[in-house]
Amino acid sequence: MSLFDAIILGIIQGLTEFLPVSSSGHIELGKVILGQNDLGEESLLFTVIVHGATALSTIVVFRKDVGQILRGLSLRSMTESNRFALAVIISMVPAAVVGLLLQDQFETYFNGNVLLVGSMLLITGLLLFLADKATRTEKKVSNMHAVIIGISQAIAILPGISRSGATISTSVLLGIDRERAARFSFLMVIPLILGKMLLDVRSLMKGDIVSDQISVVALSAGFIASFIVGILACTWMIQLVKRANLRYFAYYCFAAGFLSLVYVMSGS
Repeated sequence: MSLFDAIILGIIQGLTEFLPVSSSGHIELGKVILGQNDLGEESLLFTVIVHGATALSTIVVFRKDVGQILRGLSLRSMTESNRFALAVIISMVPAAVVGLLLQDQFETYFNGNVLLVGSMLLITGLLLFLADKATRTEKKVSNMHAVIIGISQAIAILPGISRSGATISTSVLLGIDRERAARFSFLMVIPLILGKMLLDVRSLMKGDIVSDQISVVALSAGFIASFIVGILACTWMIQLVKRANLRYFAYYCFAAGFLSLVYVMSGS
């Protein structure tokens, strides 16, 4: 992977992480377009690295919310911050279990599988379209809600299923208002991504997933590009996610998924 390709893919991650259009799916499509679809395990490593960058950009943008969650964890009484922190922790469990038990199986999907990405983008579009039709309410995130939203996040490990699209849509369909749904969606993934990064760094130090195909310079460039663009995109796009109609994102996913399937059928 060249330095230019790494920067382009990092920018794609930074832009798409905060819209419900599947950042992992767009990265896989970007790899195919750039001719970087044969990296194997290194493909997953790069995806995790740039996801980690946007996780850090989320921490920067939501630093006050993160501080409230940390304070909530330290309180013995069941305050609002405490309840929210508990819900975030509960939502992490399904994806953590899936990631630990099925990591090897999921790694095979992160290798330029355009057919899978296109199909999953269509499913993401359907979820967003249904959520757009849901009645607006002012519900808060309960522990049961957190479990269900966490399951949707676990399913979104598949490239093409938008994590934010799945979790926001699930939240809205459960009756949670869009602002809380967006805030919860972006905050709930931070611990999981950082935890996964620590595991991969450990493997990297052992030399398990190092390859000449991806250099440290390329990984660093992708990380920096994703982090900087992520901060800018998050500041602007979180407002867009909260206020805009979800059906527009659904139309985009339908179009991207359809074009991906056409690409596969054309034999390009």
